[in-house]
Amino acid sequence: MRPALLSLAVILTIHSTAVSAATLIHAGKLIDVEAGKVLSRQTVTIDGDKISGIEAGFRQPEAGDILIDLTRHTVLPGLMDMHTHFYTQFSPTVYSESQRMNEADFVLRGAVFAEKTLLTGFTTVRELGDNYNISVALRKAIAVGYVDGPRIFAAGKSIATTGGHADPTNGVAFNQMGDPGPKDGVINGADEARKAVRQRYKEGADLIKITATGGVLSVAKSGSNPQFTEAELAAVVATAKDYDMKVAVHAHGKEGIERAIKAGVDSIEHGTFMDEQMFALMRKHGTYYVPTISAGMWAAEKAAITGFFPELVRPKAANIGKLIQQTFAEAYKAGVKIAFGTDAGVYPHGDNWREFIYMTEAGMPAMAAIQSATIEGAKLLGAEAELGSISPGKYADIIAVPGDPLQDIRLMGDVSFVMKAGKIYKQ
Repeated sequence: MRPALLSLAVILTIHSTAVSAATLIHAGKLIDVEAGKVLSRQTVTIDGDKISGIEAGFRQPEAGDILIDLTRHTVLPGLMDMHTHFYTQFSPTVYSESQRMNEADFVLRGAVFAEKTLLTGFTTVRELGDNYNISVALRKAIAVGYVDGPRIFAAGKSIATTGGHADPTNGVAFNQMGDPGPKDGVINGADEARKAVRQRYKEGADLIKITATGGVLSVAKSGSNPQFTEAELAAVVATAKDYDMKVAVHAHGKEGIERAIKAGVDSIEHGTFMDEQMFALMRKHGTYYVPTISAGMWAAEKAAITGFFPELVRPKAANIGKLIQQTFAEAYKAGVKIAFGTDAGVYPHGDNWREFIYMTEAGMPAMAAIQSATIEGAKLLGAEAELGSISPGKYADIIAVPGDPLQDIRLMGDVSFVMKAGKIYKQ
């Protein structure tokens, strides 16, 4: 009996080894974003959802291995967009959507936008503000495989002050305004700020998004005035830290930005009117800048169309595009930490890659732009141990483009291979 049992054990061991076959990628070029260099003729080995090894040369697969031939491609880490909104996509009728669409309509449409984003190479996003908590629902559905989409870090409902940029009752008839509070993402005072953060935690958010100044597309007069007091900002940041949540801040005007940076927030989104004083403050505090040039360019273009925006919004939209790109150029020269973010949902989803063009036009080298959308995004998330580069032990989030995007950044719009956590979504 013992020899038979031994034989069975050997057979089971051999069988177990055979079914744990690896996936091999032969990469003609591979961008090492941590080192900032390009490697030629590399083999990336993937076991399950993680990268298990990288080696020079094209290692031949063993029996049962899967080989993916990307020898004529440049292989990169999956891209990260640190500012998206799957609940919406701007159009002349967007301001009345809440009167025409139900919660299910928003989430089903958001699933389409999420899949489109994944197929263009973005395997991770921060969802910075939504309605009906759909980003949390999408995050869960994507994680269990009900729908295809990028890995989501969700902020849930943005937090505003009364009449602020993310007050959901801006622009509606007076008899419908009511008085939204912390549960609705509207606060006044430090205690309500703490309650709103805790409510987002209760709803399943991963991070906090606040609107520290006026905004371009909200139906309100100012696009840049400060809208949180120092005490409110301090309460948001302290409470978020208690719950291990980072804080992203929509901000255009300098006073609101300065208050937010000093309060200890993690990132400034848009940052239109920042100057050297703001840049120095960001360097001092280690604050990231997420520029969203794409949204600014799109808004400025659409502002030229009569009737596209409400008249209260139109002049704000007309002025913003080139200002953001110029601010980005100055921030990069000043050594501010930059993470790629586009404000997708303002412009059409799937065009996120155009941000690379605007960034390089403004003077950022292509390698630095790609790093901003990979390893720098991972650092902003606090997830660089698992995401952001093609490295052993990290999730197998891998994309590829034909040719060399360091020579022609427009190739970032031609992603031909997408893998997220070891699963191929596009080939």
